Amino acid sequence: MARASERRLRLLRDARPAILPSLLLCDFAHLADEVRRVEEAGAAGLHLDVMDGRFVPNLTYGMPIVAAVRRLSDLPLDVHLMISEPARYVAEFIEAGADVVTIHAEAVDDPRELLTQIRRRGAAAGLALNPRTPLERAADVAPCCDLILTMSVEPGFGAQPFETVALDKLRSLRSTTPAETILEVDGGVNAQTIASCVAAGAGALVVGSAIFRRPDGDYRQALVDLRAAAGA
Repeated sequence: MARASERRLRLLRDARPAILPSLLLCDFAHLADEVRRVEEAGAAGLHLDVMDGRFVPNLTYGMPIVAAVRRLSDLPLDVHLMISEPARYVAEFIEAGADVVTIHAEAVDDPRELLTQIRRRGAAAGLALNPRTPLERAADVAPCCDLILTMSVEPGFGAQPFETVALDKLRSLRSTTPAETILEVDGGVNAQTIASCVAAGAGALVVGSAIFRRPDGDYRQALVDLRAAAGA
């Protein structure tokens, strides 16, 4: 793994529970300001959701945005590929600056080879599971993963309600995976759900609406409130 990505991955592990603002809900007309504000607020890293309009019914952004965020920040970049045929693009996302590249178990027949390729290219390898995907899809390839993401909403759109099936998966994963494997949860994480996620074993928490749609616009206080709710 490349030296910079190794350092940033250590930062994520050391920050557990790490709160990662999801830039999907930021104001892209002022991207530099948004990145600066969440960085100054104390974010442990930045989560970027890449959607292709095929694997999920939404279309977001690609390598140019990841590269732009990399130029704006030295925080760990956690890139979540909600796309078909991820093997065609992982190298370009790593080249753009991704420290963690997460692919979906549902997007590939056997993720083992691609997870190994991600590591060889110098990034941390992540595997995501949709709410209705059996945990067994991750069991055989867990040794190839630096991060396992349990989705607590159906992927594709923000601001969905939290699905508690993610908590069962987190508990099982925490009892069966090495301590250094980062367990992440994404979808509906807020002040009401974050404590149960941490208690179930989540070490990384992707947060969108609870930061970027906070009525007072105070990102620093949003992070303070989330950490307090998490018991951190």
